[in-house]
Amino acid sequence: MQQTELSGILLMDKPQGFTSHDVVAKLRGILHTRKIGHGGTLDPLATGVLPVFIGGATKAADFAAAQDKEYVAGFTLGYCTDTQDVTGEIVQTGDRIAAEYAVKRAVRGFVGPQQQIPPMYSAVKVNGQKLYDLARKGREVERPARDIIVHEMELLDFDENAQKGTLRCVVSKGTYVRTLVNDLGEKLGTLAVLHSLVRTRSGAYPLDRCRSFEDCERAMADGTMQQLLLPTDSLFTDCPAVALTAEGAERIARGAVVFPRQTDSLPETAGTLCRVYHEGRFLMLGQVRELDKGGLGLFVYKNFR
Repeated sequence: MQQTELSGILLMDKPQGFTSHDVVAKLRGILHTRKIGHGGTLDPLATGVLPVFIGGATKAADFAAAQDKEYVAGFTLGYCTDTQDVTGEIVQTGDRIAAEYAVKRAVRGFVGPQQQIPPMYSAVKVNGQKLYDLARKGREVERPARDIIVHEMELLDFDENAQKGTLRCVVSKGTYVRTLVNDLGEKLGTLAVLHSLVRTRSGAYPLDRCRSFEDCERAMADGTMQQLLLPTDSLFTDCPAVALTAEGAERIARGAVVFPRQTDSLPETAGTLCRVYHEGRFLMLGQVRELDKGGLGLFVYKNFR
């Protein structure tokens, strides 16, 4: 297979010290392709699952960014920094000591929908400017709170003497774990900072399926790189699959609505997203919608061809 034909999803175990952009830049050199992007930014301090999209799969990157993520986070109580993690400058210290039972109780209180104010050191834009650019100039601006969901959060361990612990959390898109840690410190009447972060899952993709730069270099050398890539439709395993007849495939190719008789089976709930196939080949994400004259049809939602 020619290098320019590479297409699919590469699960990278992002090394510490790399930005997500750094990972993409390095892979461009290894894979000899410019058509590449990532789904879901990780801070340089963090390691773990970073889905990288190559070739035609790049159109799916936004979908990965929107999926829930699981993290294991190490935190230290007793001080805070301007970045909310150990890479920043210490801005305050405290001498209040927290007991393990109190930390457990506080952690349980984080589960559920809530609003979170993004940290100043983040890529969030306010009035067209990235917050971290403003923060580096010593400026702090008002940031609108964002709706997030903490699906799960548990204390894995806590050393009362060292005032250090480990959290596991499952969170929605756009959640800053270092801000959760910062807020945990406040809830305990002290201060807290993130000292380590591992993304253990992104959507359905677990850490144990991830690859390294060395894996990619070896695969490129022996011509097996495509075998390391997951197909684009692996991102949408929670969507029902719909197979098209030849007539249905012809209609969808020109953007026309597909009727139930032109599929093997069409979900009967309007709004449902579907993986759409013809003769075993993944074509696109389709969406079931109500037709003006009644009944349901399948419409193009996102094309990946």
